[in-house]
Amino acid sequence: MSVGTTDDLPATRLHGEGLQGVSKRVAISSADGWEGWVMRVFDVEEGGHTPRHAHEWPHINYVVRGTGRLHLDGDDHELALGAYAFVPAGATHQFSNAGRGTFRFICIVPDEGEA
Repeated sequence: MSVGTTDDLPATRLHGEGLQGVSKRVAISSADGWEGWVMRVFDVEEGGHTPRHAHEWPHINYVVRGTGRLHLDGDDHELALGAYAFVPAGATHQFSNAGRGTFRFICIVPDEGEA
């Protein structure tokens, strides 16, 4: 069993091409008994973004802080507290901070998405 708050989880600053101002926390995974899936929490700083990319697994996303934008297969979608999004496998996507303060969202992927 795993119970806690996201702010208590260790954050890993992400580096790489197309990444700017993004940190990740792993909340629940197979190490906690959830086989096959991983729940991560991403923080995107003001002006920050994930890379524009595609891969072979889906995402389930839910916004818990701030405002952002999801670029999904050529369309931009504004995201705010309480927004959700499903990103299908193979879809080109990018999350970016569209406001002030931190943009935080939950992202659930199959295990291969966390490898």
